[in-house]
Amino acid sequence: MSLSWTYLIIAGIFEIGWPLGLKLSQTTRFKFSFIIGAVVALAMSGLFLWLAQKEIPIGTAYAVWTGIGAAGTFAMGIIFFGDSPGILRMMSFVLIIAGVIGLRLAH
Repeated sequence: MSLSWTYLIIAGIFEIGWPLGLKLSQTTRFKFSFIIGAVVALAMSGLFLWLAQKEIPIGTAYAVWTGIGAAGTFAMGIIFFGDSPGILRMMSFVLIIAGVIGLRLAH
């Protein structure tokens, strides 16, 4: 795996961090700490996406980045916030993961 794909995975992980930080800012008394964390995660996510796009086509990079962020945030919602894991939601989650894997394999 090239360094650009590593950057893209890191960008995707940070992409999970900012909505998580925003959610946590709504559920705790440490609101501003989590908002600042969300802003930092958003900036880092953008930085690593920018680094990844040096070698990975923009369409592929963006789709994988948002896929990691969407699937990861979805999973965090179920695990930590009691979001519903309904069958249609889980099937859609699997499709997002399959799409991300398919884009990586097609590159």
